[in-house]
Amino acid sequence: MGKSKYLQLFLSFFKVGMLGYGGGPSSIPLVHDEVVERHKWMDSEEFGDILAIGNTLPGPIATKMSGYIGHRMAGVPGMFIAVTALVLPTVVLIILLLTSLSAYKDQPWVQGLSFGVVPVVSVMLADLTWQFVKRAWMDMGVLLSAIMIVGTLIAISWLGVHPAIVIALILGFALFKPDNLDEDDEEGDDEQ
Repeated sequence: MGKSKYLQLFLSFFKVGMLGYGGGPSSIPLVHDEVVERHKWMDSEEFGDILAIGNTLPGPIATKMSGYIGHRMAGVPGMFIAVTALVLPTVVLIILLLTSLSAYKDQPWVQGLSFGVVPVVSVMLADLTWQFVKRAWMDMGVLLSAIMIVGTLIAISWLGVHPAIVIALILGFALFKPDNLDEDDEEGDDEQ
């Protein structure tokens, strides 16, 4: 891998680290934009798979994704470059902000920083969600997608089931589903 690829990897994840206000989940649309849209290092389907598997593992999602993508693009050095680029802005900024803003923490403009960013992060997450919903509709059909979305919403939001458990159950079903479901799908395809 050439130096320019290392630099692209660093700059992409540095940008995510700088703009990913609010933690890992708010960084996911930024990672998607850099990795899928801008550099085309992978497609949306693979990105979605990485996101799903990453959510089943412990630790911050943005760090796991940057490590995997960096490793995929440039091996172990790429992994260290991507993770460092992602974490570095946050570490430096928190040190600077906590030392300098502690004197101004009660000022309205400091409190307004948090409130002003929330709508922007919400729109970014909604846009990424819509992209995943459209992909699910294309891959599984509207009815099955709607059932899974509603079921997941109920399990996670209302029943308090951890997302990793829901993802693991879905992956387990996909891996070990009864063979007769595949046969029913094939028969339905033959009839059409």
